Amino acid sequence: MINFSLKASWGSCTKGRRKAVNEAKRTAVLGLVFLLCLVLAYVENRSFFNYLGDVFSNPPLAVLLVFIHNVLVVSLILLAMTFYVGVVLSFMPKRKIEYVVLQHPRVFAFVFTAMIILISILRASMLLRGQVVINTLALVILLSTPNAIIEGYGIFQTIEKTLKRSMAIKDLAVIYSIFFVAAVIEVGYVQLLLLIS
Repeated sequence: MINFSLKASWGSCTKGRRKAVNEAKRTAVLGLVFLLCLVLAYVENRSFFNYLGDVFSNPPLAVLLVFIHNVLVVSLILLAMTFYVGVVLSFMPKRKIEYVVLQHPRVFAFVFTAMIILISILRASMLLRGQVVINTLALVILLSTPNAIIEGYGIFQTIEKTLKRSMAIKDLAVIYSIFFVAAVIEVGYVQLLLLIS
């Protein structure tokens, strides 16, 4: 009886170690994939903004390319957050400070989303004039608010669900649908601006 209980406890101990090693390997591979995707995203981002004027001359193509661009961005965020969760759970000590983001995913998701939207508004303002001008910035904020709300909601959902470890295929499909609607609105705004000017 004692021999059986020792074997059972040894088996559960080695199973726990194997699981920890597998999680650590998975996190390391995820980190390498994230770095590779970051390089690819940089290349895609440069080419996307270089051919922006040509792209918007064909609205259906513009919707498709803006949607693909947005999906790549949100997928990169998803990958980064998954990597972060893996690092915290696999490599960090089990103290409260290391788990503060995982324990408060909504707060972190809100702050991170606000930062992304602010950076994207500043970048759009720079694309119009080559530098951030207050008049241009006000116009960009006014025009991009509806789209920023939609994209912000998609980013918020991505971050929150990933940090909660509750992301499902259905959730991902809904998030990508949100970004498709955002792409249609964004291209519509640009077409409207082109008609007015």
